[in-house]
Amino acid sequence: MPRKAAAPFVLPEALISAYATNNRINVYLLEALEDEAWRAEPPDGKGRTIAAIASHMHNVRLMWLKAVGATSIPPKLERSSVTKAEAIEAFDKSWNAMQEVLQSAVNGDGRVKGFKPDVAGFFGYLISHDAHHRGQMVMLARQMGHPLNQSAMFGMWEWGSR
Repeated sequence: MPRKAAAPFVLPEALISAYATNNRINVYLLEALEDEAWRAEPPDGKGRTIAAIASHMHNVRLMWLKAVGATSIPPKLERSSVTKAEAIEAFDKSWNAMQEVLQSAVNGDGRVKGFKPDVAGFFGYLISHDAHHRGQMVMLARQMGHPLNQSAMFGMWEWGSR
């Protein structure tokens, strides 16, 4: 029996899908963190808490949504009071709003207002920013005595199943 032909690779869809996976990994990390780590002060008393880092990640998305003229901008998170559940909900809202901007750019001329060089670079920026802060959260949790379990550590790298 002849093999079915593979569906063609569509780069715009793949980029949107990669950013969606990135967001699911953000949520996966927050869900995996012990509650005690959420507001624990950094070991040296300087820097952001994990709650503040999560707020920053969401709020940077909002900054970009505003900069590019998005029509739908979710509310900011307050770093001093945000709960893990609120951050998870906010990540999904800011992801959905950003997805509209990205979809428009990949279906258009590839440009994102206020960001150079193009939408591919913007995808790279957004994912790199989130990954940087995921690393900070994992490191802080470990330093504060609440390390992620091994399954969660490896799970953040399972892009094919997230």
